[in-house]
Amino acid sequence: MYRIIVTSIFTLYLVGCSALQNRSSGFAGTIDAESLRLMKREDVQGLALALIENGKIVHVAAYGQRNVERSLPLTIDTIMYGASLTKTAFTFMLLQLVDEGRLDLDTPITELLPRPLPEYNEEDDDYSDLAGDVRWQALTPRIILTHTTGFANFRWLEKDQRLQFHFSPGIRYGYSGEGFYILQLILEQGLGLDVGKEMQTRVFDRFGMSNTSMSWRADFDTNLADGYDVNGSFEPHDQRSSVSAAGSMDTTITDQALLWAGLVRGDGLSAALRDEFVRPQVPITSQHQFPTLATEIEPRNNDINLSAGLGLVTFRDTSGPAWFKGGHNPWTGNMVICLENEKRCVVMLANDVRAERIYPELTRIVLGETRMPWRWEYNSN
Repeated sequence: MYRIIVTSIFTLYLVGCSALQNRSSGFAGTIDAESLRLMKREDVQGLALALIENGKIVHVAAYGQRNVERSLPLTIDTIMYGASLTKTAFTFMLLQLVDEGRLDLDTPITELLPRPLPEYNEEDDDYSDLAGDVRWQALTPRIILTHTTGFANFRWLEKDQRLQFHFSPGIRYGYSGEGFYILQLILEQGLGLDVGKEMQTRVFDRFGMSNTSMSWRADFDTNLADGYDVNGSFEPHDQRSSVSAAGSMDTTITDQALLWAGLVRGDGLSAALRDEFVRPQVPITSQHQFPTLATEIEPRNNDINLSAGLGLVTFRDTSGPAWFKGGHNPWTGNMVICLENEKRCVVMLANDVRAERIYPELTRIVLGETRMPWRWEYNSN
């Protein structure tokens, strides 16, 4: 089905399936209409959405524009920036290595690298800042995947732009992309793997994600989403030439639907490792996810058992266990929420960060009432 919907604001293009399994035939239309309504309200330029029911993809749609200046439509095959959704995809790949006995989640980094971490001082892998601080020796894959490293999100956020510990590893949650750089170093230097190739074969090829890559592909240029910030300012899509476990994935809503349907089904992992993936491992006590190093305590987190899983965040929903992962930069707003018992997920990608304003309401429309901690994720009350 292909429809063109014209409003007074802009022309909206919509691609999607005609009905949802186990729901009324009009529910897909309701999702589409409400998505368009909310986008218009917040002036969101482009949004793509997928719904997964019982581990199966039942609705995929794209709305709005991938480039407003040239009036180019966003479609279900438009290349969009995956941002930190990359971290969960990378975690899935890493857990396959654990399943194969090639890596252990609790092995100290001292046993995983051929030389001490601070001795790596190359431009892209410089850990010399940690020389003289023995706390690096306590790092493990599990500590990194649960965001309990003690690092800031990125070293360039520090006043002196140097990598440093703010607390000892394993003490508490503090979101950090720096840890994922270290995991990538472990796979590349310790196991001799090419992370880009491993992601391609173990994740993207496995799920048939033909339009997803960890680095830029020339064929992406023909259907590419540019970005829009909170003021609606244009930002061209960043063509990432190097692989980054923390967030270099380019993808489409069609491919992301395939990925998250596979993850919620538990494909590609043993039952034990799949359980570890989504198990609440470290309680999250902070009021908000960002700033990452804030120490204020939020008692309401206990009510939903808000916790770090491996490369994702878990909580206790009224329906049972649930988990989510966001991806964000000034021009991108992505969110995936999955209800474990029902194997239901909503996947939302946007090339306009203002879409994050409508995700709570849109999620209620798609999944119904949940206990998703929007206040923690988006710094609301």
